[in-house]
Amino acid sequence: MGNQPVVLVIDDEPANFDVIEILLFKEGYELYYKDNGAEALDSILEIKPDIILLDVMMPDMDGIEVCQHLKKNPKFQHIPIIIVTALSDKEDLARCLDAGADDFISKPINSMELRARVRSMLRIKSQYDRIQDTMHLREEMVQTIVHDLRNPLIGIMLGCDSLKSLDMPDRAQKRLDQIGKTIEQMRLLIDDILTIGRIESKKLFLNLSKVDIIAMAKSVIDDFEPLTLSKQITVLGKFPQEPAYISADKNLIRRVLDNLMDNAIKFSPQQSFIILQIDCLPKNPDRPDLIKIQVIDSGIGISPEQKQVIFEKYEVGNIVTGVAQIGLGLSFCKMTVEAHQGEISATNNQSKGATFTILLNRAEPDE
Repeated sequence: MGNQPVVLVIDDEPANFDVIEILLFKEGYELYYKDNGAEALDSILEIKPDIILLDVMMPDMDGIEVCQHLKKNPKFQHIPIIIVTALSDKEDLARCLDAGADDFISKPINSMELRARVRSMLRIKSQYDRIQDTMHLREEMVQTIVHDLRNPLIGIMLGCDSLKSLDMPDRAQKRLDQIGKTIEQMRLLIDDILTIGRIESKKLFLNLSKVDIIAMAKSVIDDFEPLTLSKQITVLGKFPQEPAYISADKNLIRRVLDNLMDNAIKFSPQQSFIILQIDCLPKNPDRPDLIKIQVIDSGIGISPEQKQVIFEKYEVGNIVTGVAQIGLGLSFCKMTVEAHQGEISATNNQSKGATFTILLNRAEPDE
């Protein structure tokens, strides 16, 4: 029974399952039967069906509700669903398709049609499984290659540190400092790629602790001061007087703030302003207390089209000469913030520039 396609039949009438079982007997499928929608949803993970034959007219939870539940869940939305129904009105059939059904069969069931439609949906499911296996293999290879890049990078870093200890001309020392900064940028990029991979594969474990986000933001401003001074950019910190705490992975959230600040500096012209602002949103009975973090720059802004894709991997905004744009920084920020049950968004300023806003749940000081 191991490699046989698994067919789950959901119908409140056992006699209907008996008919389907007889019609599909020679196909060699592994058949399961559930007589109500709620029980079927609870058993999906255990049964792992390759295809679902779903009746529409059922008490308590009808077929359309079951279909909607399955198609909203990323774990199950790839499972083909064939609606088996006595309904013939086009509006009813359209409702089934709108709910996410992939196909439908009218009652009374024709044996030839049933077998053909099941085989068709199983071919689609098989193609999906092969694509998923290929993508999984590709992601594992990428993660392995990126992880292995750390070793030669460490060798370059150690060699650079050894050269710095030698008595060398100032010009050579400056070049070594530049190489060192580039190595650090590469190391951080590798860390971002590995973190994104772990988030996508659901293998990221957050090392949560209570974090004073205001103290962290002040540290970000201090660490970027040499860069902002060189570009004659003024960074204004606007913070509440009292500490503000979040429950977060300190290193990951720090990388998010670093990425947003680095972007703001890259795209802001000389002699401009950047604002790093934190607000504690007032209490609201409809939601938990929130911390709002904003990075507001004076750069080129974001077009409406870019707003839709700017947080996707390898998507970049306006191409700017002399500014490196790989398209991973904002994707990393989005995935990390959402892993913390938060939200991130981007908007244009009223005059010029862009505002990146993060909303995170506030933690009590004694949590």
